[in-house]
Amino acid sequence: MGNKAVKQHFETAQKTGVLKISQMRLQEFPSPLKQFPNVLKTLDISENRFAILPADLGKFTLVKNLNVSGNRIEALPEVLGLLIKLETLNACNNMISHISPALSKLSNLKQVNLSNNQLSQFPTMFCGLEKIDMLDLSRNKITSVPPEVRDFHGIELNLNQNQIAILSEELAACKRLKTLRLEENCLQIGAISPRILKESEICTLAIDGNLFSPKQFNELDGYEAYMERYTAVKKKMF
Repeated sequence: MGNKAVKQHFETAQKTGVLKISQMRLQEFPSPLKQFPNVLKTLDISENRFAILPADLGKFTLVKNLNVSGNRIEALPEVLGLLIKLETLNACNNMISHISPALSKLSNLKQVNLSNNQLSQFPTMFCGLEKIDMLDLSRNKITSVPPEVRDFHGIELNLNQNQIAILSEELAACKRLKTLRLEENCLQIGAISPRILKESEICTLAIDGNLFSPKQFNELDGYEAYMERYTAVKKKMF
């Protein structure tokens, strides 16, 4: 982008706290951003060519909304743990295979989108975050949901289009979890514990496209208890 356009973007951002520099073929932080005052509340660097997130990002400790989607990022680094006011993180459509445990410090996170990446393990660093509402992990390579999921506080967990074959029954301990999406995975019918159906708060369980039939699901121990919750929610909607 030209110097004039750069200057305009940064002058506006100093006044509004919002900086959007997407779709500009950037491979690294523009030099003005490295000296930019810590006033940003929203930073959008989506649809560029970033392969790594620079250390300079850590100084923007007031950022509440960060959009790094549509780049070539392979890891979410430790520096993101410094953005303690962060509420929404959109990192979809990248090549992320590693997430720093430091992201467990982001106690204000509410929405996290990591869909269409290269994650092979469930990111447990998000499980202890008490304000999180939605975690989107769809279209990754995750193979199992571990027992640590018991500490997940979100309302919705999207795991569609992964390679999940193992599902911890500790999902039943997630007291706020209402919607669990598991479509197009590798689940056998035996992977769905009766405890999840009987004891959880889940009222929308999306399981199409796995290695069992709807009839097998309907015959599971606990199916009726799940359907009672499902029906109760539907009645409230109408």
